[in-house]
Amino acid sequence: MNNAGTNASGARLRRKRRFKQNIPWLLMFLPVVAFFLIFKYAPMVGLIIAFKQYTFFEGVWGSKWVGFDNFRLLFLDPSAFRTIRNTLVLSVLGITITFPFPIALAILFNEVRQLAFKKTAQTLLYLPHFLSWVVVGGLVVTMFSEDGGIVNHLWQSITGHTYPFLYKEGSWIAIFIGSGIWKSAGFGAIIYLAALTTIDPSLYEAAAMDGASKWRKIWHITLPGIRPTIVLMMILSVGNVLEVGFDQIYNLQNSVVSNVSEVISTYIFRVGLQGAQFSLTTAMGLFESLVGLVLVLAMNAVARRFKQGLW
Repeated sequence: MNNAGTNASGARLRRKRRFKQNIPWLLMFLPVVAFFLIFKYAPMVGLIIAFKQYTFFEGVWGSKWVGFDNFRLLFLDPSAFRTIRNTLVLSVLGITITFPFPIALAILFNEVRQLAFKKTAQTLLYLPHFLSWVVVGGLVVTMFSEDGGIVNHLWQSITGHTYPFLYKEGSWIAIFIGSGIWKSAGFGAIIYLAALTTIDPSLYEAAAMDGASKWRKIWHITLPGIRPTIVLMMILSVGNVLEVGFDQIYNLQNSVVSNVSEVISTYIFRVGLQGAQFSLTTAMGLFESLVGLVLVLAMNAVARRFKQGLW
């Protein structure tokens, strides 16, 4: 009993000492906690609007409770169904096509030995991330414009006529995906570059002594070394499968290609803010969040089978 009491007392003292040592870190963490509580969790109370017939005059709590009527109306609306389909298609294309680019860039940067060239290339590829989508969208629209765009100028010199790249659904989707890669791939490579620094250099030396080629080293050492980071980023990407950025879509879309460019974020802006149908668009936003949650849990369950899960 005395030994048990002594051990318990010692454990309490160690916890108390550890707590005192971590007080500065806990104080630094408080603003982060406050940010999430105020700006992330507190607004979730407003999701109750999805189950009400919300009006400005009656407010959130005074508005009439309608249960799942907004969800039924949402899924009976053909335009809402098309919006969800477009969001899903663009997101899946974005994940499957865009996701490998930061990994490839990080591996290429890691293999470059000329420091001056490496720094220059990294700067040029990181730069688009810091440009607003208003600027990037303007550049893309100008480049692919049918009247005076540089791409159409080259196309006309080859084929003898211009092509409405921004007004054809197939080419618009290609431009949308391509502009997203150009803007985000370089900066996204930073995460994988950080992961590459954790790989033991002696593994590469041993592989070189065994006569392994550059591709063999990448396949058997580099990719397995950053696998946990790849899985983490994939899980986060899958969680956002129904979230297509408003800025990019809004700056690139036009009425001609609205059949493929109308997504949840622009639907909420058009129907919710401009059309004042707040309950309907809140239901859409809640549906989007629930789908993202389910996909994250499912993806993590799959990753956990390979011992790569987040929890």
